[in-house]
Amino acid sequence: MKNIKILTLALTVSLIAFNCSNDDDNNMSMEEPVLDFSGTYSQEDQMGRPAVNTVFNASSDKDAFNVTTPSAQNAAFQSKFEANLLALSPAYADGGMNALGQDAAAFTGLLATDVLNVSLDGTTTFYDGEPVNTLSGRALADDVITVELLLIFGGEDFSENPGLSNDNVSENDKTFLSSFPYLASPH
Repeated sequence: MKNIKILTLALTVSLIAFNCSNDDDNNMSMEEPVLDFSGTYSQEDQMGRPAVNTVFNASSDKDAFNVTTPSAQNAAFQSKFEANLLALSPAYADGGMNALGQDAAAFTGLLATDVLNVSLDGTTTFYDGEPVNTLSGRALADDVITVELLLIFGGEDFSENPGLSNDNVSENDKTFLSSFPYLASPH
């Protein structure tokens, strides 16, 4: 339970943090926001699938994962992800599959490439209750961490390890806005 709380806290902090840094952005005024896209930007973090790097990479690999281009991530990290998945969920070690019909190698191959897939002809959601509509994009209200926990620990029908398959955070504490920037005010 402590690990899930730490994972939830890490996800929350990551969602609040900016994904890029710019050494020249310290001159912004709080009274009058100015968008300044000049300067040098560098990749700092990847969050297509939150918590994946946190759970499946050792501390020494986290920064490398964040700056590795997605096209190179699978080759560099999939075998490490698979070893960690087998240690976390013994059902995969016995040849088990998740609700998507993926064994450990297929699932970690999907996770090791940190991109959001987008369904061009179907529902765009992280998971909406239909296995065919899984990991096909992400809406703000999608319960991403619970879906990831279900796919790691829930087995073929999401019933295995129920104590590890839910972060028990079912909704945002504030309603999302209907227009940009969509996120609720932090105040």
